[in-house]
Amino acid sequence: MKLILVYDINEVRVQKILKICRKYLHRVQNSVFEGEITEAKLEKLKMEIKKIIREDEDSVIIYSFPMNWYTKREILGIEKGKEDLIV
Repeated sequence: MKLILVYDINEVRVQKILKICRKYLHRVQNSVFEGEITEAKLEKLKMEIKKIIREDEDSVIIYSFPMNWYTKREILGIEKGKEDLIV
């Protein structure tokens, strides 16, 4: 499935969340990640995030698209996050 994850995290925890998200997805904006992920990896990602965030301060939104043919990605302006995709 395709996934978009966005977050608004307190500065104290943001680096930990960034590190977790990079294990599973590609960074496309400062607080935005996207990529393909399995159900099992998605559950693991959510468990790792839940251990770090404070639900009374932080926000993580996950958009999942199980059907690939319903998604389209268009970039206007510069493409941020390209450096994360280069090996």
